[in-house]
Amino acid sequence: MRIGLIVGPWFTVPPEKYGGTERVVDALARALSEAGHEVLLATASDSSCPVPQLPGFGPSEPEELGLTLSEVAHVIKAYRGMGTVDIIHDHTLAGPLYAHRPKGVPVVTTIHGQLSPRAATLYRDMAQDTAIIAISHDQCSRIHDVEISAVIHHGLDLSTVSLGAGDGGYVCFVGRMCPDKGLLEAVAVARKAGVPLRIAAKMHAKDELEYFRDVVQPVLGPQEELLGEISDPEKYELMGGAIALINPIQWHEPFGLVMIEALATGTPVVATPMGAAPEIVTQGVTGYLGGMDDLPGFVDAAAQLSRAECRRSVDEYFNATRMAADHLDLYAKVIEQYKPSSKTPEEAFRP
Repeated sequence: MRIGLIVGPWFTVPPEKYGGTERVVDALARALSEAGHEVLLATASDSSCPVPQLPGFGPSEPEELGLTLSEVAHVIKAYRGMGTVDIIHDHTLAGPLYAHRPKGVPVVTTIHGQLSPRAATLYRDMAQDTAIIAISHDQCSRIHDVEISAVIHHGLDLSTVSLGAGDGGYVCFVGRMCPDKGLLEAVAVARKAGVPLRIAAKMHAKDELEYFRDVVQPVLGPQEELLGEISDPEKYELMGGAIALINPIQWHEPFGLVMIEALATGTPVVATPMGAAPEIVTQGVTGYLGGMDDLPGFVDAAAQLSRAECRRSVDEYFNATRMAADHLDLYAKVIEQYKPSSKTPEEAFRP
C-alpha cells in the first residue's frame, strides 16, 4: 500500500520536545514502513522521521502555531504532491476540507483534539467524503451525530523506551503549563502523600508563561523541582525513576499520551478518571483513578504495583505495531469503498 501522511507545519516529526500529534505520526510512519508499506510524509523540512518526505516544505514554524494561513498553505502543497498514493491520512484540521484533492485518492483524518460542538460542525462536513478516526471512545462519546469510522488508540515504539526501576523516591508530572493539565492538583497530591514532585512542563507560549508566573510559581516550595521542557530521553529517564506519574487532568482529554509513556517505563499512573484515562489505566493493576481526596493515598499503593505489568500493558494494547495494524485495516476498507469510479467521493463515504 502507498500511504500519504500529512502533518501540520509547526513542529518536526518527531518533535524535539513537546508535540503529541507529531510523536504519534512518527511512530505510525515507522511502523507502517516496517510492515512493508510505502509511506510518503508531508511535514516540515527539518523533520528526522526516517521515511521518504515530500520535498518543497520549509522548516518547522512553532511561532506560527494555530495560524490558519500557515496551515492552509502547507496542506495545499501537501495535497498537490500526493497524487500517486493509494490513500491519504491527514492529521491536520484544515486539510480534509480542501476541495482540490488528487482525483481517485481517498482521505482519512484523525481527530487529535477535543470533539467540541464547534469542532463537530467541521467534522460533520468532513464525514461526507472523509473517513474519521477517533483516538478514544470517550472522545467520540460526547457528540453522537458525527460519523466515526474507527476508534484507534495511540501506540508507542517500545524499542525507544527503557524499563525504569522506580527507585528515585519522587513522583513526576509531565505536561503543558496550563490549568487543564492539573499541575496545581499534582502539587497538592504529592504534598499530601509526603513525596517530592519533579515537574517537566512545556512553558514558552504567552499564556503558559503567564499561568506559571501568576498561579503556579507562587505556590511552589522546596519539595517541588521544576525541570522545564525536556527531551524524550530525559522524559523517559524521569518517568522511569518515579514512584508514579501524577496526572490529575481537569478536562476530558481525548487520549493522554503521557500516560502510556509512563507505563512503558514501568511507572504506574495516578490520575483523575477524566477523558480517556479509564481506557488506559487498569485500576489496581497499572495505576489508580479517583477523586482528589483519593489520589494521595493511591501514591503509596502505586508503589506496590508490578512495573513489569505496567510495561506489558503497553506492549499488548498500546504499541506502535498494533496501532499501524488497526490503521491498515481501516485504510483497506476505505480504499475498497472508494473503488467504484462511478461514485463521487460523497457517495463512496455514504453509509
